[in-house]
Amino acid sequence: MDGAERMEIEGQSQVLPISNNSKRFGIRNSIQTNFADDYVFQIVPKNDWTSMAVSLSTNAIKLYSLATAQYIGECNGHSSTINQISFSDPSSPHVLHSCSSDGTLRAWDTRSFQQVFSVNAGPSQEIFSFSFGGPNHNLLAAGCNSQILFWDWRTKRQVACLEESHTEDVTQVHFIPGYDDRLISASVDGLMCLFDTGGDINDDDQMVSVLNVGTSIGKVGFLGEKNQKLWCLTHIETLSVWDWKEERTEVSFEDARSLASKSWMVDNVDYFVDCHYSVEEDRFWVIGGTNGGSLGYFPVTYKETRAIGPPEAVLCGGHEGIIRSVLSGVPGQTMDNHGIFGWTGGEDGRLCCWLSDGSATSQSWISTLALKSDKTRRKGRHSPY
Repeated sequence: MDGAERMEIEGQSQVLPISNNSKRFGIRNSIQTNFADDYVFQIVPKNDWTSMAVSLSTNAIKLYSLATAQYIGECNGHSSTINQISFSDPSSPHVLHSCSSDGTLRAWDTRSFQQVFSVNAGPSQEIFSFSFGGPNHNLLAAGCNSQILFWDWRTKRQVACLEESHTEDVTQVHFIPGYDDRLISASVDGLMCLFDTGGDINDDDQMVSVLNVGTSIGKVGFLGEKNQKLWCLTHIETLSVWDWKEERTEVSFEDARSLASKSWMVDNVDYFVDCHYSVEEDRFWVIGGTNGGSLGYFPVTYKETRAIGPPEAVLCGGHEGIIRSVLSGVPGQTMDNHGIFGWTGGEDGRLCCWLSDGSATSQSWISTLALKSDKTRRKGRHSPY
């Protein structure tokens, strides 16, 4: 498979009690992404969920079948760390976008694995995040160092630069789903800024509001009816939920890690990987991991009751190090008719596929056999963005 190995997990498994509401998931297979000392940054699905793209620390992007783990091909061209990948345009389902610390944002045709589009932010610029949107669906926004740059992606022409809103690296930019003219940015400076991108875009007239988180921001996303709520994970592992329309904090968990750890008998939560929101169920989870490679889905309530509950899904036995990315469905459900719950990727260079065993018992699944790497991997966590 051109550097990608597939292994079916065999042998006996053991279980650990965790919570009456927890689901258990077995590791279906484990892929070693390369034979070098690399690791996985991000996993994203194609819009039809037939394949997934995986960004690696080798500055390459590899594609695999989501159902079978078959290696499809790879895209090469970035010369520095890839900070985000996304199948961003439903009208062009074969096009994958990526941004990098090499200062470029590129588009790839995943049928030929060739680059079809590129913009350059300029010398000494690093692009940490990007998003497509705007009132006419023609804008490409990117967080570049402490600036936010805008291009008209149809003409590849830069149309605006916001350079006064943030004082440190802009880690996230997102056009809000359902509000195509509204853009949220987040930064190491601890601020989240809301912009109106209609008309002439500038720092003075287009900033709608500023939300002060108070510490370096790692990831943000949306939840709630009509995406009116905003979740925020920081680099010191705090979690907060905001109402961006009303400009107020719904809940702030300064001790999110300890709250999650208290409800988990398996281990302590060392870091948070991501958050997951189910529109159908109107439920919200924060996904916490351990340095040893275990993962838990912790339900978060932020309305009348404000709490982080015991994990409703636990993934154990696939990884031997820090997990960097999660692609999954809702705890207790599968993503497709193959019974696959999800995929994870980490600093051990593995991609792990997780399969539900259909059990509703209060146990977590731990496989006794996984693909071993002969390389010695460092134990510390990599730079958060």
